[in-house]
Amino acid sequence: MAPAAVTDVLAQLQRSRLGDSRAKRVIDILGASIALLVFLPLLVCIALAIRLESGGPVIFKQRRTGQNGRIFTIYKFRTMTVAEDCDNVRQATRNDSRVTEVGALLRKLSLDELPQFLNILKGDMSIVGPRPHALAHDSYYGEQIPTYADRFRAKPGLTGLAQVNGLRGEINDLRCMTERIAADNLYIESWSIGLDVAILGKTALIIFSDPQAY
Repeated sequence: MAPAAVTDVLAQLQRSRLGDSRAKRVIDILGASIALLVFLPLLVCIALAIRLESGGPVIFKQRRTGQNGRIFTIYKFRTMTVAEDCDNVRQATRNDSRVTEVGALLRKLSLDELPQFLNILKGDMSIVGPRPHALAHDSYYGEQIPTYADRFRAKPGLTGLAQVNGLRGEINDLRCMTERIAADNLYIESWSIGLDVAILGKTALIIFSDPQAY
């Protein structure tokens, strides 16, 4: 069998092992259900704080690319004065003037991501996996990085290997995104339940003190 054919077969096996893992899906459903119940009082308080501060919508919705290129709508607590979902989405930067006061605190503590447990229950996302990007960024970086689309072999995650290794936050140059994509694909190719547990453990250690969260 030709080397290229062997690679294709291995890729198909890996896709099936991760993408169709019943154990991973069961863990996602149980974990997201428990998290939503535990955090329900906090979710209500955050929603009230957002409405009291700016009066706009509580939930920010944006289209993202999921497993196998399927488009879905991601949920976050709104942290900015704008809600962009267009062909030219400007990434958040440090001291971004668009971020509200409540939003700055939510982003610092990563609490704006909590509504994504709903995405996990719906099956759009997993607790652990490559973080999804805005469609405009998928289009741009997909043209710049040959292995970019390989990350769509898995469901996007609430946290991931890239995030616990300091590869989250603002993208200052192509190298930053290239390293993030390399970590995403390494996760997919090395996936196991044990790896997910390790990533969750690292996430718990840095979630309230990540310098890249802003």
